[in-house]
Amino acid sequence: MKKEKNWNLIIGCVLTGMTIIFVLVGFFYTPYDPETMDVTAKLAGVSAAHPMGCDNFGRDILSRVMKGSGTTLVVAAGTVAIGTMAGILIGAFTGYYGGVLDEVLMRIIDALFAFPSILLALVFISLLGPGKYNVIVALGIAFIPSFSRIVRSQFLYQRNMDYVSSAKLQGASDIRIMFVHILPNTLSVLRSSVMIGFNNAVLAEAGMSYLGIGVQPPDASLGRMLSEAQSYLFAAPGFALFPGFVIIVMVLGFSLLAEGMKDA
Repeated sequence: MKKEKNWNLIIGCVLTGMTIIFVLVGFFYTPYDPETMDVTAKLAGVSAAHPMGCDNFGRDILSRVMKGSGTTLVVAAGTVAIGTMAGILIGAFTGYYGGVLDEVLMRIIDALFAFPSILLALVFISLLGPGKYNVIVALGIAFIPSFSRIVRSQFLYQRNMDYVSSAKLQGASDIRIMFVHILPNTLSVLRSSVMIGFNNAVLAEAGMSYLGIGVQPPDASLGRMLSEAQSYLFAAPGFALFPGFVIIVMVLGFSLLAEGMKDA
């Protein structure tokens, strides 16, 4: 019987690949300097010179969307990296050893998990202050509870498997068993969780920047562009349309990729 195509995975890969290519191009080339203002081009419409028009300061929207997409993706990658690495360490040790260590750490994790990630990130931002790197740290810490719970549940299941008992009989150390034997067997679940993390991080960064407590000028940000555009929705609809469209493509791509990985 012919296996059905995994369309979620295929479409997710296409959308995510398009996003990554768009971002990589923006790192090395933009049609204009994203911060250069042209008073004669304020709120200019779509044209050959400015394919996405210009904002209220006369800055080229395409250039700013390219830079802003890169900023958003860097923040998302940093957030997921911090959340995943810390979550793996906490989940591995609590899931493998259990006992008092598990009880103490998981009660702390449960307390943090009771708060929505974005609300928890806002608390850390209030302590650290706004800015790209502070947003990465704040969101990364806020994402630790979800990743640690996922990894812990996998380690609790895997630690009683026959291959773990075999590794112990061969004299393998606990660290080797955790990170060489068990961890690779959790990757199928962890991969889709990472994609969901990217999805949530993109939305969180855009929301925080929209509120003015995320990425700060002169760094371009898709969320901040949406905030600046809300007063010009009728005068220059492209000002909000294009950054909003890129956010939708990013989120949809990561969401479909996560679903596709689960199905695979």
